[in-house]
This record gives sequence, C-alpha cells and structure tokens, in this order.
Amino acid sequence: MNIPVWLGLAFTALVAVLTALLAFKSELTRQAPGRVLAFLALFILPVMASWGGFSAQMGRAESTRFCLSCHVMNDFGRSLMVDDPSFTPARHYQNHLVPVDHACYTCHTTYTLFGPLDAKLEGLHHMYVQYLGTIPKPAAIRLYHPYNNRECLHCHAGMRAFMDEPNHNKKPGLMASILDNRVSCISSGCHDTMHDVKDLQYASFWKPKP
Repeated sequence: MNIPVWLGLAFTALVAVLTALLAFKSELTRQAPGRVLAFLALFILPVMASWGGFSAQMGRAESTRFCLSCHVMNDFGRSLMVDDPSFTPARHYQNHLVPVDHACYTCHTTYTLFGPLDAKLEGLHHMYVQYLGTIPKPAAIRLYHPYNNRECLHCHAGMRAFMDEPNHNKKPGLMASILDNRVSCISSGCHDTMHDVKDLQYASFWKPKP
C-alpha cells in the first residue's frame, strides 16, 4: 500500500514537535504518561514516518515520469510517441493498452511472486549507474534477461483478439508454443520492433490532439 506523501510529512512534523517538547520539558518523562509520549515520539512515530516516506517513494518509482527522469532514457520516452503501430511499446502506450502513468513498470516488471521486488532492486542499480557509474549510450541499453512471454500473456492470455489472431494459429502447435514461451512474442517476424532508439532519427511522431 502506498502511503500519501502528506501523511509521511505529517508524521515527520509530529515527531519533530514532540521531540522538541521532550527536550525542553524533560521532566515529563518522570511520569508514566510522559514515558508513553517519549516512546511514541522516539520510536513509534519515527518508524511510521520512515515507512510513509519509503512507501511514497516506492510508489513514485513506479511512474513513467520517474523512469524517464534520467537523461539516458529520453529516447525511450520519445519512442512511445512514434507514429508507427509496428513499434510495440508505442502502440500499447498510445492506445492506453497499458496505464500511461505506469507504462514502463507495467511492461518491465516480471509477473512472478518477487517480480515487483526484483524490479525495485534493478531500479536501485539504475540509480547507482546514474550517479556513480558509467552511463551507457541509449542504443547500448539491453534487458537483464530475455523477455518472457509471461509478461505479455499477463494481459493478453485469453483475449479473443489474441487467441483468434490468424498469425498466432497459422501453424499447428504455434499457439501452444507461444503460451509455453517456446516461441517468443518478440522473435523476428513477430512483435520484434520495440523502442528501437538507434533509428528514431528516421521516425515520425504522433502528436495527441489538445
């Protein structure tokens, strides 16, 4: 659950006020109510404030805006607006087939038990590279692992448009191979055009109507 930023700030402010009160009125801790207040101010509320801040930032890290806030990701953001339906990310983004505010996280999170945790850990590595490492050129950026059909099937499995698509059924057993991840959705000749940032200079871009 993502805690609102204002709630975390409220806890932080309350901790500061109560800590200041106890610092100037240390005699309050001589009585049981004062000791309870000290316990709240020095232990319970700081933990709640820390959790609130952590939760808010983890929620922010799932946003498209956050993912594209690094300069090296600019071209990946631009690729979402390419006016060409063969660009799979652009087609999904422009047609709201994924939540536009969480587009990157939606497609690049592994849909397994620890998928969200893995995505956040990889995000920490990205932050390290951004500030302390060597930033690669956009065209050199690659996925950590081959893209699993599971991530596509999380939304598409069972869809009539997907199951009845002629190209998915043109050969006996092809659909079963797709569902079992034996034939990749992004293999050559299928949905193989992704962000393709190296060729953006030749692309035309869609401009949404105001």
